[in-house]
This record gives sequence, C-alpha cells and structure tokens, in this order.
Amino acid sequence: MNKKTSPKECIGQLFHYVKPYRFKLIFALAMVVVSNLTLAINPTIEGRITTQLAKDATEIIAGVTGAHVHFGIVFHIMALLGTMYVIKTASQLLTAFFLTDAIQQTMHDMRNALQMKIQKLPVKYFDNRPVGDVLSCVTNDVDTLSNALQQTLTKVFDAILTVIFVLIMMFRINWVMTIVAMIIIPLAIAITRAFVNRSQKLFDNQQKMVGEMNGTITELYTGFREIQLFNKQEDSIDKFIEVNNNMCEAAFKAQFMSSLISPCVSLVTYITIGIVSVIGCILVIGGTVSIGGLQAFVRYIWAINNPLSQVSQLSAQVQAAFSAMGRIFTLLNEQEEEQEGSVQIDEEQIEGRVTFEHVQFGYHDDLLMKDVNFEVKPGQMVAIVGPTGAGKTTLMNLLLRFYDVKGGSIKIDGIDIREMNREDLRKLFSLVLQDTWLFKGSIYDNIHYGRLNARKDEVIDAAKMANVHHFIRTLTKGYDFPINEEANNISQGEKQLLTIARAILKNPHILILDEATSSVDTRLERMLQDAMKKVMEGRTSFVIAHRLSTIKNADLILVLKDGDIIEQGTHESLLAKKGAYEALYNSQFANSN
Repeated sequence: MNKKTSPKECIGQLFHYVKPYRFKLIFALAMVVVSNLTLAINPTIEGRITTQLAKDATEIIAGVTGAHVHFGIVFHIMALLGTMYVIKTASQLLTAFFLTDAIQQTMHDMRNALQMKIQKLPVKYFDNRPVGDVLSCVTNDVDTLSNALQQTLTKVFDAILTVIFVLIMMFRINWVMTIVAMIIIPLAIAITRAFVNRSQKLFDNQQKMVGEMNGTITELYTGFREIQLFNKQEDSIDKFIEVNNNMCEAAFKAQFMSSLISPCVSLVTYITIGIVSVIGCILVIGGTVSIGGLQAFVRYIWAINNPLSQVSQLSAQVQAAFSAMGRIFTLLNEQEEEQEGSVQIDEEQIEGRVTFEHVQFGYHDDLLMKDVNFEVKPGQMVAIVGPTGAGKTTLMNLLLRFYDVKGGSIKIDGIDIREMNREDLRKLFSLVLQDTWLFKGSIYDNIHYGRLNARKDEVIDAAKMANVHHFIRTLTKGYDFPINEEANNISQGEKQLLTIARAILKNPHILILDEATSSVDTRLERMLQDAMKKVMEGRTSFVIAHRLSTIKNADLILVLKDGDIIEQGTHESLLAKKGAYEALYNSQFANSN
C-alpha cells in the first residue's frame, strides 16, 4: 500500500486533471479580475458622490451666490456607478458558468480515472480494505473536493485580487491610514495558520470517519437478513451508534476549531477600523483627507475584511478538500496489477495442460503452500477437496493470477503464466463461484456478459445447457426480465444457474467451478451435472466441491490440507488408500446406508 499523498503532490496531480479545461478556468478567473476591479473602484466613485454633496451643502450653508446641488454631476456619477455594478454582475455570472463547467468536467474525469484504477488494482488490495471505504473515496471524497473547488477557488483568488486592488486605492487616499490598516493582513494570516495547523489532523480524522461509516453501513445493509435471523438488530444499532458518535465527535472538533478563525479575524478588523477612524477624523479636520475619502477608506477596510473572513470560513472546506484529495490520489497512485507478459499466446493453439511445479504461496510472511505439485492433462476433470481453509480457492486464485506464487511455477501448455499477459490468461477461463454476481439489467444481458459478441440463439443454447431456459420462459418478460441492483428478485439457485449459463456462453478452454452447485436442489444438481458433462467435454476443468458424490468420475482428485496436497488420484484409488479422502468420503455417507 502506498503512503498517503502529500498536499503538494495532490495539487500537482490535480493540475493534471484540470489541464484540459484550463482555458475555461483562465477565462473564469479573468472575469474574477474584472469583478474585483469594479469592486475596488466603486467605493471611490461612491465617495465622489458624498464629497460633491458635502461641498454643495457647505456652499449653500455659507450663502455662496449661485450655490446649489449639482444634480447633473451627481446623476452622472451615479450612472457611472450603475454601469460598474452591471459589469460586476455580468462578470460574476460568467465566472460561475465557466468555473462550474470546468470543475464538473474535471470531477467527471476524476471519477472515470478512479473507476478505471479500481479495475486495474490487484485482488489483494480489496482483501485489505472495506468495500464502503473504497466507495466513499469515489463518491464522498470526490464530492467534497468538487464542492471545495466550486466554493473556494474563486473566493481565494477573489480575496487575493481584492486585497491588492483595495490596497492600491487606499494608498491613493492616504498612505498613513493604509499602513495602519494593513495590520489586518499579517494578523489574519497568522490567526488562520495557527488554527489550520491545529485542525488539519482533525479534518483528516473526519474524512477517515466518513469512510468508516460508509463501510459500516454497507456491511449492515448487505447482512440485513442475517442480522434479523440472529436477532442482532440491537447489536447492529449499537455498532452504528458507536460509529456515528465517533463521526459526530470528529466532525465537531474539526468544524469548531476552524469556525474560530472568522470571529478572531473580525475582532482584528473592528479594532483596526476604530484606530483608522480616529486618525481619519484628524486628517479630515486638517484638510488632508476629504469626508468622502474617509468614507471610501472605511469601506475599503471592510472590503479587505470580507475576503479574509470568507477565506477563513472556507478553511474547513479547504482542509476537508486536502484530506479528500489525499485519499483520492493515494488510491490513484496505488500499484496496479501488472498486465504485460513477454509471451504472446494463441488461444486456438491452447490445449489446456496445467502444471503446478513446487508451488509456494502465502498471503503474508508465513507460507500456506510449501510444495504443491500436480499435472493436469488436456481435457481432464480435476476435483479439489478438503476441509474449510485448506487452500482450495487459493489454488484457483493462483491459477488465475489473482495472486502470484512466491516460489515454483504454474504452467499452461509449458508456458509459465507469469510470462503471459493477465488479460490474455484470463480469457482462457470461465469461473463460476459459490457467491453469485449479477448486475442490474435483463437476464439476457447478464448471460450475454460472458461473450459480448454472442448471438441471441447462442445465449438461449447456453441457458438450455444450464437448465435455466425453462425458468426464464416462465417469467413475465422472459429473457428481458429485469434483475434489480441486489439481484434478490430471483432465488439463489436461479442466480447460480444464470452464472453457469454465462460461463458456458464464454466457451472457455479451462472451466473452474467453485462450489457452483451448492445453491441448487438435488434435482437441479443432477440435471446440471449432465449439462456440465457436455460443457467439460474436450476442455480442462477444475471443480471445488464439498459434495463428494458429484466428483466420483473426476480424472484426478486432489485432497488438500493446510495448503498442501496430501493425496491425489482417482476416486477408487483414493478409497483404496484408506487415508484422508476415504475418511472425508465416509463422513458424508456414514448414514446413507
């Protein structure tokens, strides 16, 4: 597992996804510049109105001949001010449109990248991760990043431009007051940095708790029937409450710590305005600054405070976004399953000879398999038996290169499978698992998934061979019958038959059945065995079975215990040995006579 991606690396990788939409983003930011220019100019224009009216009022009070309110000048200034506000509004609308488009397109590409990455990760990655945590990365973390970019990118850029433009305008009014007012900026930065340093770990923990909660919800939902069956509703509620409490506590600490920034920055602003107001009044009395200039200056101080306050308020989202980015890019940087092999294989030339030579393997440091050796000739049926945890499924996982051996080799037709492209290797196999997997769609689509270029009549023939055609015909829409997301609108046995039909349609060189008949009744099992005999004819097949009655005709039976083969041979020869196989066989049929 890769180490967590640093914030600096996250920003670099984010730019890679933003790059295709950089021109939209640049235009959006250009409109932010326009908006901020109008924002910086407007207080000065407003101040001109105040100055003009104050001047006219002073002349009228003093009795100056011809003194009056110059409405023409005032209306001219107001028209200019209105134009500036229209430009500001238009630029904000354009910013929102182009920025939203660029960000959502970026998130679209990122979700696609995550999905493609997940498809390229090795099986062991998911063995060590809760499903809900991975789902949370693709959904919650991407949404967190999207919302943060949407709400903070322009505001941060806006804040920087506002401070620059406003300081320029403030210096034009009076440099002494500006120097005093500038104390807001370093103090605001220091306050924000102090709180951010304390709260970043809290936001990392918050995102971690989001993933944990998603994992818990997924676990409780998928096991809903079992929870009810064992009357564990109270336990599941307690478990959720515990995770929810942890989530609440983590979110409270993170949000509360970040929420303290804004009031602290505002306090500094209030103090600064008080000091500047006193200095400004003295300068107005001395004639150095006009009354309109002082009004504009106070407006400018608030103009600085607003973006600083907004940025400080957004610190929670920014920190959450960095935590989300860390999780996203850590996943995207995970080492992928190697695909390339030096040997190109021709499917038409594959005979199906499988050889395990001194194979060693362990999921961790300890070896589960220490020295596994056997050979399967083309077209043979091999049965793998043994107690739970003996390594039966592990043996097939190695054959499919879901995991690579730690010693020895596995060969197909004399070629080491590590020298084959994984995708080419897996094209040779069909796999039917005890745990069925069907996706949301029609029955036809689920069977057709085995070979997408198959004709409809071939799909129907596969269903007939799997003895599921009659059942499909009894459904209201037949092969167009929709299977829901949980695939719980058909029985477990029927789901199993559909997965077998899918495997048959693929027409593989090597067939693997991992407890494939465990979910069907005895009558269907017998019918299925007849169909399987036809399917296995001329191709190598591996059958993992607990029902030993189904493997009497196997060409080779492998008996596993603690990861290693302790016996191998035919049904009759193993019974004659009176060893582990005979004991296992007799334990199943002890009461049959």
